[in-house]
This record gives sequence, C-alpha cells and structure tokens, in this order.
Amino acid sequence: MRKLLASLAAAGLLILAGAPAQAAEAPASKVIRVGATQAMDSMNPFLAVRLVSSSIHRWMYGFLTVPDPKTLQPSADLAESWTTSPDGLTWTFKIRQAKWSDGQPITAEDAAWTFNKMITDDGAKTANGPAVENFASVTASGQDLTIKLKAPQASMLDNPVPIMPKHVWEKVGDIAKYEAEAYPAVTSGPYIAVEHKKDQYVKLKANPDYWRGRPKIDELQVIFYDNPAAAIVGLKKGDIDLIGRLAPPDFDALKGDDNIVQWNQQGRRATYLQINHGATTSDNKPIGDGHPALKDPRVRQALHYAIDKQKLVDEVQNGLAKPADGSIVPPMYKDFFWEASGDQKVGFDVARANKILDDAGYKLGADGIRTMPDGSKKLTFRFSIHTDAPIEEKLAEYLTGWFKELGITLTTKRLDSSKFTEETGTTALFDIAISGWSVNPDPEEVLATHLCSRRPTASGEGGGTESFYCDPQYEALYQQQLKELDRPKRADLIKKMTERLYTDAPVIALYYPNDLEGYRKDRIASIKPIPEENGILYGGSGYWPFYTLEAVSEDGTAAADSGSNTGVIVGVAGGVVVLLAAGLFLARRRKGVVDDRE
Repeated sequence: MRKLLASLAAAGLLILAGAPAQAAEAPASKVIRVGATQAMDSMNPFLAVRLVSSSIHRWMYGFLTVPDPKTLQPSADLAESWTTSPDGLTWTFKIRQAKWSDGQPITAEDAAWTFNKMITDDGAKTANGPAVENFASVTASGQDLTIKLKAPQASMLDNPVPIMPKHVWEKVGDIAKYEAEAYPAVTSGPYIAVEHKKDQYVKLKANPDYWRGRPKIDELQVIFYDNPAAAIVGLKKGDIDLIGRLAPPDFDALKGDDNIVQWNQQGRRATYLQINHGATTSDNKPIGDGHPALKDPRVRQALHYAIDKQKLVDEVQNGLAKPADGSIVPPMYKDFFWEASGDQKVGFDVARANKILDDAGYKLGADGIRTMPDGSKKLTFRFSIHTDAPIEEKLAEYLTGWFKELGITLTTKRLDSSKFTEETGTTALFDIAISGWSVNPDPEEVLATHLCSRRPTASGEGGGTESFYCDPQYEALYQQQLKELDRPKRADLIKKMTERLYTDAPVIALYYPNDLEGYRKDRIASIKPIPEENGILYGGSGYWPFYTLEAVSEDGTAAADSGSNTGVIVGVAGGVVVLLAAGLFLARRRKGVVDDRE
C-alpha cells in the first residue's frame, strides 16, 4: 500500500511540477460551480418537485414559452408563435426549427407526446399534473401543436412543463420508476446534463446547438451541501462561485469579504402559517386530528391579530423581508399583488385578539389557559416545524410568547421533511404549521393549492393541498379568473382570491423573504438576474441568469478554470494532497431540511 501511495504521489507531483508542454498549453475550461443546500429528488422532470430540480431542468430543457427576462410576461421559447380561437378553447403553437442535443430535429410531435404522456400516465403527472388537467386533446402536425381545452384557460402561456424528446422517452417503461440517469441527457436548453452523483453534484456542459446560441461558459456544476454553513465556507474558500436562497444569518456571514458580492433583492416567496381549520378529504370526510377551536374563524382571526409581523421581519429575518399584510403572492409580481388597508388590515393588537376570544366564549381558566366554550378542551395547539431549522425555531419562540398572552399554549413539534409533508399535506395530523411557496410569474399554481380538488382522497392519494381549504366563494373566483383572458380583469379576480384567504385565514401570511444570494466577483464576471431589473439569480423563474453568466479569467477578462469534480483524490504524501488530472472538487453531501416547492 505504501508503494502504491508513493507511486501515486510521485505521479501527482510530476503533474504539479510540470506535465508535457502540450497539456499545459491546452485552453482551460470555463467552469462555474453553484452551491445548493437541497439535492435533486430526481433527474426525471416528470417526477421532480424540488426547487433545485426544477431550476436545473429549466437549464436543460425548452418549454413552450418562458418568462421574458425584462417583464416576466410569457415570451417565445420552443414555441416561436401561437394563435388562439375566438372562444379560447383551441391553441395552436408553431414549434421553432431547432435540434435536440443529439442532432435530432425538435418537432411538435415531441410536445404532443410530452403532454399526452401526462394525460394518460398517472406516474407522469407527479411533478406538473395540474398543468394538463384542462387539456381535452393534444395533436401535432409537422411543426404545429394544437391543444384543445375543456374550458378557457388564462394561464396557457405559463405552462410549467418541459418538452421532452419523444424518440428518447417513448422507450421508457415505467415512468414513475425511471430516474433518467442516462448521460449525456438529450436536451434542448442551454445545458446538457453529463453526470449526476446522488446527493453530491450535477454536472452540465454547454449545449453547442442551443437555438439562442451556446452559453459563454463550458461547464456548470451544482454542488449539494449538507447545510448552509458549509456552503458559506465553500463560497469563502472558492470551492463554489455562487450560492442562493440564503437565510439572513448566512447572508450576513458574507459581509466583509471583498471577493464576494452580496445580492439582496425582492424574493418570489411568501412565508405563512398553515391552519388546520377542519381538514377533510376530497369526498368531504373529516381527516386528521386538528384542534376543534381552529375551525372557528374568530379564533384564526385572533391568532392573526396576535402576531407582530414587523418584529418577525426585524428579529427573525434580520430586517431582510417585508411584512405580509395581505396576499400570498409576493409584491414582486405587481399585477397580482394585493395588500389590505384601512379597517380590513389585521395589525398587531393583542388586546383586540383577547376581546375576540372573550366575545366568542373562550374563557380563561385558573391556569391562564382558555378552554372551548363548552369547557371540553383547552386551547393548546401544536406548531409543526422542520428539524434543524434555526429560523423556524426562533419563529416558534415568538409565536409561543404572543399566543400565551391570549391564553393559548403553543408547543413546538419538529419533523423531518418527509414526515412534515405527510402530516401537513395528507394525514392532517397537525394544528398549525410553518409553510410557504415560491410563486411563479403567473400565480395560478399557488392559488390552485387551496382548491377543494387538491385535498387528498380517503386513501391518502393525490392532493397537493397547501391548506385543506374548500370554500365555494374561493372556488367560484378561481373558475372566473381561469376563463378571463383580459389580464387586468383577471388580476382583479386573483386579488379577490387572495383577499378571501386573508379574511378567512386558512393560512396567515407572515412575510415575504428577500432573495438573498452571494457570488464571487473574482470568478463571475457578469450574470443577469430575472427580471433583469432587481431580480433573482439562483431559483428565479427561468434559465436567463445561468445562460447569460460569464466567468472571470486569470487576466480578468475571460473565463479560465480547469476544475472538475470528476477527478479522484489518490493519496497523501508529506501532508500534501495530490490531485490527478483536472483535480477534484470535494462534493459536499446534502441532507435536506426543507423541501422547497414551486
């Protein structure tokens, strides 16, 4: 073994000391590494639901349309143009002349196969099933794709489904079990996945045949970390070049490093409390073990008045958020954002909250805890949060203190991600839970998570609910906005939907976290956010930042990085780590805390 290590070390030292001139003079690859504290759940776009997965798939695949980088309005992608019938039921998309990364032409048949697969195969509906629920039929003729709808659908130009190559994916047997680990992947977007090591990294190469033109870098690597603290260390050391979706303490830890740019802009996420207001299944049967007091909208309203949202922003989010006085759609989407005002606004008022409970008959006991009006049960609620989530722990401390002033006891229940998702989305074994959603430019998806149809079946299947909500008024508004093709009129209907959620309070919006990111300016020369004015880098609604990014070279003008995480550490000699070939990036493993969705 010693001889082997010595030989390997000697080989490594030879490489470091000077390899043949030809190798030394070879042009360096332009590589950018992105850190993520969430690993891919699947390389299969039909199955993947995590935010990191959908981001990477945006970099790999084309869609019918994509958000315009300046306005976020729908703009051409694989569909270069489209027309709509007068009744809004038939949409015809002209698919552009372009190629898959294996050289095969992209046709309307690829798009038709993708959508029909989702319509006919339950496994293929896992990630984006609701996007095709209103499709009556999908057909192709040459480069023309025709989609007939059951009812008009205003969000047709914001379809979140990546178009897949039929000639590759029609050979897949059980789509629900297919992890798509065949490389290089066949893609149509800016990048091609060439390697994936579960929970460690994904490597993507620039697509030379991308219809907009080849990206300015050669390789994009996404490195998965165990936790944000490790990712911050990686950024400071130069192991990675960019990290996004930071919590305020981690963002603040980047201060004082001249090589790091701190990126602080409006985010596209809302953080809110999910209230178990009497969960039912899709056939209206009670489910779970939520506290009966939370069925009373007066109790939910009292809880709302007891929350000092500005204090949460200042002390839980370090001032890097905006209090949410209304919509679950964040203010960056100006057309759809709604905010309460005047008497409708629920402000921090503990005295008013107590009066609401007093008037409703929830009496204080000798122990200072209120009981149900009939005296049957004390108002003791569970607060479900994720394990190893310091910000959620801090939030729980504040809520516990405020609710105590109402005569309500709050106990913290810590759950891992899978158990949290199960209890708050399927079994309803909770009272109050932390929640949130990354909202797309068209907010229909997040609005749909509060529909009656999103509740799970009696056997726990299907669903996708964010609140177990089922409200006739909300349902009627949803159907109206779905058919309204006039954007301002539709926006008014959506604002009424968010107002209904605000007043009935199946969820209570707390704040809109800022988009907090950091990148190394000695490695990244340029990157355009989306939207381009004060927008998001990692986790934005589109591929634009990672298509436009440019790397810094040794002379400060062009990229120069020969790094690769496909090398192997081969030995240690005299305390020196020796790297073979292009060198190893030690991929950090990641074990997630929160499965961010969008």
